Amino acid sequence: MRVRAILVPLVTFGLTTACEPKPAADAAATSAAPAATASLHDRLGGRAAIATVVDAFVANVAADPRINTRFSRVATDTAAMRQFKGKLADQICAGTGGPCTYSGLDMKAAHQGMRITDAEFDALVEALVKALDGAGVPQKEQDELLAILGPMRADITMR
Repeated sequence: MRVRAILVPLVTFGLTTACEPKPAADAAATSAAPAATASLHDRLGGRAAIATVVDAFVANVAADPRINTRFSRVATDTAAMRQFKGKLADQICAGTGGPCTYSGLDMKAAHQGMRITDAEFDALVEALVKALDGAGVPQKEQDELLAILGPMRADITMR
């Protein structure tokens, strides 16, 4: 089941990320490359499109009583919410071959002691898939993204 094959990090505030533009030469090479070799980042629409999906994902999480209490601190702090969304978008950007750099804590360290259940993880995946569907992301790209994020599940959920 694809819901079990993904990870969306819960609250990971110890992360440091930065998204830097590609050098002009790399950008030109990317735009000249055939669509078949375009990175998943580019096929998703780039960093701005990823940020839009993250915004929808966070709204979906906020509306879901199964998991919204996990985000209570960021929900009440505008700066923390902006930081969380930015970090999550940068992590997805980097993981999909984009120009962002993710240099934060690994998911195991970031979620240590949180006792995240499989049911909570699955609810997060559902929220992400709903956001991807709402943004019109094709199934092929959704599946690729879920395959990239999925291996992190074991580091997030309690065993």
